[in-house]
Amino acid sequence: MGRSLFLRIVEKVEARDNYFMQQRDSMGKLGLSALQKITAAFQMLVYGCPADATDEYIKIEESTTIESLKIFYRTVMEEFAGEYLRSPNATDVARLLRIGKDRGFPRMLGSLDCMHWKWKKCPTAWAEQYAGRSGSPTIILEVVADYDLWIWHAYFGLPGTNNDINVLEVFHLFSNITQGIAPPAHYVIQGKEYNMGYYLADGPTRFWHKYILHDIMTTCIIMHNMIIADERDVTASIEDHMEEPTPEVEMVLDENTRFQQFIARHRGIKDKDAHIALRNALINHLWDEYTNSDN
Repeated sequence: MGRSLFLRIVEKVEARDNYFMQQRDSMGKLGLSALQKITAAFQMLVYGCPADATDEYIKIEESTTIESLKIFYRTVMEEFAGEYLRSPNATDVARLLRIGKDRGFPRMLGSLDCMHWKWKKCPTAWAEQYAGRSGSPTIILEVVADYDLWIWHAYFGLPGTNNDINVLEVFHLFSNITQGIAPPAHYVIQGKEYNMGYYLADGPTRFWHKYILHDIMTTCIIMHNMIIADERDVTASIEDHMEEPTPEVEMVLDENTRFQQFIARHRGIKDKDAHIALRNALINHLWDEYTNSDN
């Protein structure tokens, strides 16, 4: 994260919540500044530092560090979620489809994958339910990201005993019921430096409650997208397709029709013949597209 982006976050968070404003106590002594409190929160999020370890560097007590972290992630979600956790609009979809087609993957919006986060303070009663193949309790995180690693969807909270197919099916069902994007929360795409793994590290995953981990994960994704927006090269040739004509999308309002469409999509996911046909079509397309290409 660049200095300018960090200071922007500090400014917005301080302006939104009075907790981060530096104030004087009854003796007239200045208290902790916004920079101290937010830096302590970043120390835990980025490096996984224990709360009591921040005292040596930032001169802030353990209880204040934990309190600052909890208020920080709530404030970040309130301030930035509307911009950096939004669903893709029609222009975004058209742009991503064009970019996918130009890169040899027609009708592709982004890449989807799941990863397991070790839950160090998983309650004993839930340990078996959340224990995956590693033997330790883990929580699954599913994410969809586009070509420059902007995260468009994240689903966090399923037990580590599930596999990627189970997670995809649960999300598919959930999104149909709620008619929206699943609860935000990352995913590592190989071949690029932006790796979300460092955000949660070890420290925050020591909390007991899943809702706290969910909010921390959401905050990390917001800041991840902020970094992508701050550092992306807007002059790159791929950005020539940023402005696409808005496609006309017909929304189905009838609940019975929506349900029948969901059943059809679910059967399509399970259709082995359709999967093989789509795979072969993609292979043939790539072969025809790049066999005689210099690239």
